[in-house]
Amino acid sequence: MAAGLLLAAAQLLQLAGSFAISLRAVDNITVTIKQGSSVPPINYCKICTSQTCTYELRITAGVKENFAFLCETPEKYLVMEIQKNIDCTSGPCPFGDVHLQPSELPRLNRTFFWDVKANKKVGLELKFSTPWLRQIGPTDTCPDLITYSISSCIDTTTVSIGTFCRNGSVSRVKVQGGVVMALKLPWNSELTTSGFNIANRSSIKRLCVIESTFKGETSATLMSANYPLGFPEDELMTWQFVVPSDLRASVIFRNYSLSNCERKEERVEYYLPGLFSSPEVFKLSDKQPANIAGNFNLSLQGCDYDDQNPGILSLLFQIVVQHPQNEENATYLIDLVKERDISITIQPKSRHSGHPLQFEPECLICKDPRTCERNVTLTSGTIYRIFFLCYDLENLRITAEKTIACWDLKRCQKKIYHLTVPRAISQLPVRLDKFIWKLLAPEEINVEIMSPSLKLQQHIQEQRCNTSYSYGIVSTTKGKELNLGIFCPGGSIEKIQMRDNITISLKTFGRGFLNDSLNQDLKMSFVPFIKEECIFTVIPDPKAQVYLQTPNWLEGLPPYVSVSWNITVPSKQVARLAFLKERMDIACETGRAYVNIQEQKPKAEETVRREDELLPEPLHMYHHFWVNISNCKPVNKKQLSLQFWVTFVPQKRDVTVIIAVVVGVAGALSIIGIVICCTRKRKKESQNPEVGTYNVNINTQMPGRRGLFKKRRQENDSHVYAVIDDAMVYGDLLKESNGSVNPEVDVYRPFDGPVGDTPPTPPPISFKRDTQISNSEELPFGPERDSEPYTFAHHKPEETRGNGDTSVNSTGDVGMSFLESKEQEGLVE
Repeated sequence: MAAGLLLAAAQLLQLAGSFAISLRAVDNITVTIKQGSSVPPINYCKICTSQTCTYELRITAGVKENFAFLCETPEKYLVMEIQKNIDCTSGPCPFGDVHLQPSELPRLNRTFFWDVKANKKVGLELKFSTPWLRQIGPTDTCPDLITYSISSCIDTTTVSIGTFCRNGSVSRVKVQGGVVMALKLPWNSELTTSGFNIANRSSIKRLCVIESTFKGETSATLMSANYPLGFPEDELMTWQFVVPSDLRASVIFRNYSLSNCERKEERVEYYLPGLFSSPEVFKLSDKQPANIAGNFNLSLQGCDYDDQNPGILSLLFQIVVQHPQNEENATYLIDLVKERDISITIQPKSRHSGHPLQFEPECLICKDPRTCERNVTLTSGTIYRIFFLCYDLENLRITAEKTIACWDLKRCQKKIYHLTVPRAISQLPVRLDKFIWKLLAPEEINVEIMSPSLKLQQHIQEQRCNTSYSYGIVSTTKGKELNLGIFCPGGSIEKIQMRDNITISLKTFGRGFLNDSLNQDLKMSFVPFIKEECIFTVIPDPKAQVYLQTPNWLEGLPPYVSVSWNITVPSKQVARLAFLKERMDIACETGRAYVNIQEQKPKAEETVRREDELLPEPLHMYHHFWVNISNCKPVNKKQLSLQFWVTFVPQKRDVTVIIAVVVGVAGALSIIGIVICCTRKRKKESQNPEVGTYNVNINTQMPGRRGLFKKRRQENDSHVYAVIDDAMVYGDLLKESNGSVNPEVDVYRPFDGPVGDTPPTPPPISFKRDTQISNSEELPFGPERDSEPYTFAHHKPEETRGNGDTSVNSTGDVGMSFLESKEQEGLVE
């Protein structure tokens, strides 16, 4: 078998696919060909010489070797390492370009190592030819797979200075003591030069110095030695930055960690233009200098670590070099002294560049000429003077958050809070992206949101918002989250009452908000407890078509949640109420889901539908009315989501009503005529008593539609007799035994009861085991009528007007909340 392999190897060496490597002794080079770094190694390709076939071949200085590969694609399985030792400790150091030797190597993935020995008190300078180098993280890869790695070797200690790709700003690296340079090339690389030379050797008295040279606007990311494993103990390294005079540089610390110092303290030192005699010292946690004009140095100084718990000192930072961007010297005053519980953040908007290596100018916000940051947070109670280092302020965005809390209703009940953007924000030349109001209160205090002039429109599929801003309203109490949806100005919702903590998020769209913000009228106040989770007060325009939908539209109403809409019908209009679905499309595990609709008038019928019934056909409403939707606990995860719409048409007079009015007027005139005749006759027959004659043929029925009368009955005279001077005579039916007549007098009492503007009585939204119903309490429905639609007329008790749970309709009348009316009826019964 071995003889066969050697015969095959001999035949291969005679073919054109064989290679020869000859190393001179003076070059001090060693070449090793071995298996790649796959784990476990894949032994698919052998290297054959005239003597043997093996998986690894080592060729030392002064040796010539002929070899061939026993596979068609050796670059898949084999790698090559070429190591050259350079001695600069004694004798002259070979300054100048470092060449790739030996030449004509087989096309394998290869790594060149140059191990340069030098005195530990001497620093070796490696100078790179353009396009220079760019530092990357130790686990990152270069686009062209050509990678440089630089390490420092002092005695037996090796420290990684960094890993670099081509095309960057790092022009020189000085390393104390010995240095190891590694250059990795892919098998198909055409690179013929190393790209660096040994330029000089001199004492630098620190671990290393990295020079970064900038020619134009760009940015560079740099890291401390041994990043991220930890900077060596009590070491010092320096970065030198060469910046053209017409550009400005800013230092931004992206990431750092601190060690546990036993002595001294880690720090960074700057030698800035004009201050070369003494450095400026900063902590790593400080804001670093910005807007630097000219060349400068930055040094990182370590400390003596705690042996028991040394920790890790590391630093990753960015240098941004760009043209001066505040030539107009515009400074903006932001006065937040009178503001309370507010924070404002200015930061760059998220950018997604299609060219990750393409430089994009940074936008920096400065509190003073050298304290500039990408993100700045301003808090209430302070005056700030800021300016911007930014080409285009469209690259910046403002987000703000304000907290309004009420923990004692007596102190804040009558106070109205204006939810408007402070002038300190609107005057900045930066676009406001979002403003958040957090409204906090205990459970017994609720929030009322008002938009009296603009009113709010609910953003839904059928009526999309087309404004420069919108509001997102969410109940944020943990475990009770309720998302009302998105709203914008220009709708029909005048007021929203909600329970629990509320978050209102104003989101802007475009520059138009700067003008629209002047007309904002959103307000809020804290009110007593309401029993519904949410009540909407809707006052539509007569020409409007209003679409409304339940909160939590995508997820559906949470279990046992009740929401009400108090909808005003404009004068001389009829509202048409319709649902966009035929059914609720849920099945209840516990309790029942209901839709309740009721006009706000005396003895109004209540329309009730259950989850297992069809929703009502379109209804016509002649008065203000309530819509209530109450959820149960559904069987599956699908929750209740309903949408309905309201339109208006002018109110028309019914012909039958007009005829009834004419007949009624004619009857009244007939009675007056008869009374006048009787009066004249009485004057002629003075001996007979005057009587009023009751005409049974007169139509005394009230017309069926009261809305046609301009006055109520107690305000006009249609119920007053013209003359009652003597007893009314009803014939022989009223004669007493003595033949005398005793008249009976009927006293008319006009109706003066409630106007019926409270919400309809809701059925119970859940049936819990601890719920008890008294025998005297009338259930809202009977079990034998489960499949029928339910319409009930409820007699409303006298309303109690007080400071309790109330809701105000559009006419100023105060009514009880939807659930409150149920308890009130029980008390009256």
